[in-house]
Amino acid sequence: MNKPLERLYNGIIKENPTFVLMLGMCPTLAVTTSAINGIGMGLSTTVVLALSNLLISILRKVITDRIRVPSFIVVVASFVTMVQFLLQAYVPAIYSALGIYIPLIVVNCIILGRAESYASKNPPIPSLFDGIGMGLGFTCSITIIGAVRELIGSGTVFGLHLIPIKDVAAGTHGYIPVSIVVLAPGAFFVLGIIMAIINRVKLNNIKKGRKVYDTSGCKESCFGCPHSMICLNSSSENKIINSNKANE
Repeated sequence: MNKPLERLYNGIIKENPTFVLMLGMCPTLAVTTSAINGIGMGLSTTVVLALSNLLISILRKVITDRIRVPSFIVVVASFVTMVQFLLQAYVPAIYSALGIYIPLIVVNCIILGRAESYASKNPPIPSLFDGIGMGLGFTCSITIIGAVRELIGSGTVFGLHLIPIKDVAAGTHGYIPVSIVVLAPGAFFVLGIIMAIINRVKLNNIKKGRKVYDTSGCKESCFGCPHSMICLNSSSENKIINSNKANE
């Protein structure tokens, strides 16, 4: 599965970093107070992912196992610094909103994880598209979370007022924003609700006999696998389903 389009599909849908692999939770929960923040962080991460995957893949035969992690961090940190300077120079509003989370892209487990599991073992072009796909998947995920939080918390999306807000002083009626949604607890609430919806859709697909992939380990579906109860890579959801089947 090394074709460019397959790598894009893999990162955006099949192995979405946020909704499937549950990686990069720190920026996902911290910067998604608005949709524009989500896009800013997502695209910044996408650039770093794509370029670091490409360079690490090119140097994969030069970098030895003994120094691979420090080498990966140096490569990623170099691209993060470049992105940070570009944001500071050309989009200072986004730079100020994201703050400390821009340099923290260096230790984002999505980037180091793709460098270790894919870029260091595959040719440059597939690695480049793997980084782009993972980055776009991350961007879409946190933009959706940011848009939901912004809409419920302030009645806007990308700064555009979509829902009339109630103004007691002016005597106008309308929507009363749920301010907790744009605070720290709101990130957990929104992420939990979205994950519940995704899991419900996944379970419905399983009941209808559609193939559902779990890519946590063996790249095959854990559902119905006789070894899933003892497999360390199998998710708890899969274990519960297979346990219920075994008891029937």
